[in-house]
Amino acid sequence: MSNHYNFQEIETKWQKEWEDTNAFKVVEDKSKPKYYCLEMFPYPSGNLHMGHVRNYSIGDVVARYKKMKGFNVLHPMGWDSFGLPAENAAIKHGYPPAKWTIENMENMREQLKAMGISYDWDREIASCLPDYYKWTQWLFIQLYNKGLAYKKNSNVNWCPSCQTVLANEQVVDGGCERCTSQVNKKALEQWFFKTTDYAQRLLDDLEKLDGWPSKVKTMQENWIGRSEGATIVFDVKGTDEKIEVYTTRHDTIFGVTYVVLAPEHPLVEKLTQGTEYQANVQDFITKVQKLSEVDRTSTELEKEGVFTGAYVINPLNGEEVPILVGNYVLYEYGTGAVMGVPAHDERDFKFAKKYNLNIRVVIEPEGQSLTVDQMEDAYTENGIMVNSGEFSGLANRDLGMQKIAEFLEANNKGQRKINYRLRDWLISRQRYWGAPIPIVYCEDCGAVPVEEKDLPVLLPENVEFLPNGESPLKSSNEFVNTVCPKCNKPAKRETDTMDTFVCSSWYFLRFCDPKNTEKAFDKEKTDYWMSVDQYIGGVEHAILHLMYARFLTKVLKDQGLVSVDEPFKNLLTQGMVLKDGAKMSKSKGNVVSPEEIINKYGADTARLFILFAAPPERDLEWNDQAVEGCYRFLNRVWRLIDSYVNDPQEYTNEQKELTKEDKDLKRINHQTLKKVTADLEERFNFNTAISSIMELVNAIYHYREKDKEVNNLIVKEAIENLVIMLSPFAPHLTEELWTKLGNENSVHEENWPKYDENALVLEEVTIVLQINGKVRGRLEVAAGLSKDEIEKMALEQENVKENIKDKTIQKIIIIPNKLVNIVVK
Repeated sequence: MSNHYNFQEIETKWQKEWEDTNAFKVVEDKSKPKYYCLEMFPYPSGNLHMGHVRNYSIGDVVARYKKMKGFNVLHPMGWDSFGLPAENAAIKHGYPPAKWTIENMENMREQLKAMGISYDWDREIASCLPDYYKWTQWLFIQLYNKGLAYKKNSNVNWCPSCQTVLANEQVVDGGCERCTSQVNKKALEQWFFKTTDYAQRLLDDLEKLDGWPSKVKTMQENWIGRSEGATIVFDVKGTDEKIEVYTTRHDTIFGVTYVVLAPEHPLVEKLTQGTEYQANVQDFITKVQKLSEVDRTSTELEKEGVFTGAYVINPLNGEEVPILVGNYVLYEYGTGAVMGVPAHDERDFKFAKKYNLNIRVVIEPEGQSLTVDQMEDAYTENGIMVNSGEFSGLANRDLGMQKIAEFLEANNKGQRKINYRLRDWLISRQRYWGAPIPIVYCEDCGAVPVEEKDLPVLLPENVEFLPNGESPLKSSNEFVNTVCPKCNKPAKRETDTMDTFVCSSWYFLRFCDPKNTEKAFDKEKTDYWMSVDQYIGGVEHAILHLMYARFLTKVLKDQGLVSVDEPFKNLLTQGMVLKDGAKMSKSKGNVVSPEEIINKYGADTARLFILFAAPPERDLEWNDQAVEGCYRFLNRVWRLIDSYVNDPQEYTNEQKELTKEDKDLKRINHQTLKKVTADLEERFNFNTAISSIMELVNAIYHYREKDKEVNNLIVKEAIENLVIMLSPFAPHLTEELWTKLGNENSVHEENWPKYDENALVLEEVTIVLQINGKVRGRLEVAAGLSKDEIEKMALEQENVKENIKDKTIQKIIIIPNKLVNIVVK
């Protein structure tokens, strides 16, 4: 065994060995408990970044540890490989998206193998390949047949230059990211999944997810946004039109002094057409259309509006109140209209002040009169209803809302309603590089799903990518022209493709049965593997991806296709990797390449640092010196075991009485084993686990450096436990060391050792002796002595006697096994 740690040779050797022996292949084995460990699969951008390294290293530690604990571990990897970057590359460079994507996948696969991640590569999937998206299309048809997939008009971001729909993230400062043209809104027919049908279940079942971070559950809860309130119908003055609003504060209806419509609301055009207000309103709408949905819902947005010239009638007091159009109201949310109660809502108060709208107090603090002149802010607390007709004097908000709701329902002017912020999932994308939506349009039969036997609907390859924003599918006659599955007459295919989130909302099920050509997955296999025991990924996916995966799993459960209704039992959201206080990015010039670190220090060093530098859920600041430190530590481990194997140090294997040094090393060994086990099993505190292993290495060095005879049984146990405990973190090095220790099997096939409670017991402890808080000596005593015995022994020490003579003892503070402090005057 060389005393030089040659990481290149070691890592290349063991990666080849693992690949040649298919070391991480797994099959269903009902004789073992299963454990499904999954990291969010990546988009194949071409190169791993440090965020990837952190994510996959975390998952690999969990997977390797659980395997050593006796679990049958499923740890797969694949590619979320549809999406806009590949299409943009095709437009820019004339490079087919499939070729660009496949090459990137090949490159990243080799990088992951170079990291030593224990993936079962036999289960590899890619969402852009027909053997996967065939089943994405099949899932669409299942939802369509159950009425959960439908098409409707929806306002979208539209680039008039590119003549295409843009996602919110493709709109930059109100312009198209491709051509910078100003983006406007356009109504197009779009496909949706009916996520709102599952809103309450998605909300209720958050309680089941004990293994999820509370912040993620809160984010989902807020996104679903359940509220209890009432719809109220306002008649538009002088017309037969009505405006419905939803509110959670219908007890304030007598305080309504205006109503605001979303710019997209169809009534806006009806109410303003041909009036003196039309031009002003249209200019305002054009301005608002340049804002993204995110901007319009931001709390930072300055709330603006214009008067339509029309009025509604308050159904409770008959008052006429003006109708405005506002930039902060979205047609897709609620009813597309809100009532303004400026005295009792902060946003409405500022809006009314800005536009000199009427403010009327209808809730007062108990025992206190409140006038508009006194108000610097809206009054939003509970109080007494005033200026509210027959409801004045009601002192309980719930009672007030109940009475108002009863009046509205009795007079057909509204009703109680539970509302959700959650919207149906818009899945249509006017792009090429996505799973084609399997729908055919027939003049006689209408929209007809493709028959399952004819799936997949393949993406055509002979398409031309032009920089005009048009989906190449529209120009492919071979793709568009088909026959109706019902009547066999000529028909046209749907040219929209699916949102890539559809592909990633079920991939964890395909991993259970990736080679199946007859089904998306076999239920017996998903029954064995699901739910995912540990899911790992960035918090940026806390809402959309996780919500969609939960939704689709519930749909499949309802159809009897799976047995679970939650896909992920436990969730770990790892923090970002920062450098110089900022997220790594090329524009900031602070990127550290994983390949560079692996080439210089080895994959084991890269893994060890990324796991040691911070707890997994916290952001990690890159530190070159700390990377060097981890490399030096692995070298130190190498030298320790090299010297153990080769040095002619005098050992004894005899079962004789242990010395104090023997007992100390045995205790530290088992303390470390207990600590590392708890850190991996219960808390994922990888950083403190590694720190404990480092302390054990120090202890072994210290023990072996002493001049006395060394007990080989004690050293052997400590060194073997060291290699096993380090193996999930540094798999290549420990595989090599395990072999050098004379073992024929892989260290990763070893059972995780159990710590010995008896070895943890201290036989002697050092008591610190203090007088008035100053250290005056130390005392070696048997562990577990009573306070009286410790006090007696402390007072008998010569140094103590000398320092307390001629003084009066005020009190004696004793912390058993640690310290005695004698307070004297």
